Amino acid sequence: VQLQASGGGLVQAGGSLRLSCAASGRSFSSYALGWFRQAPGKEREFVAAITWSAAGTYYADSVKGRFTISRDNAQNAVFLQMNSLKPEDTAVYYCAAPRFRYNDYRKYDYWGQGTLVTVST
Repeated sequence: VQLQASGGGLVQAGGSLRLSCAASGRSFSSYALGWFRQAPGKEREFVAAITWSAAGTYYADSVKGRFTISRDNAQNAVFLQMNSLKPEDTAVYYCAAPRFRYNDYRKYDYWGQGTLVTVST
């Protein structure tokens, strides 16, 4: 299984970025998918998750109202639209997928390599 994240970059505060994550090796169309991030010197933290049908989405309080998670099961991909970016959003962003259908949208087994998002003031 491979998860390939892309779309990171340097953006000014208030700007937008769209992250993409393409999965290969197995289909995740029946599984929740998630995004996490890790800022320099900090632990990795949950950002957002989406159920297999996209009927349910979950967000960290820090990004609620600014970030939107979506997915395309035909492409086996998950996306993260990030608007109104703040310097504190600077981090390496990771997409994640589970090995099994857990009853916990924060539990994942497979991780992408990460894509760096830097938000300047």
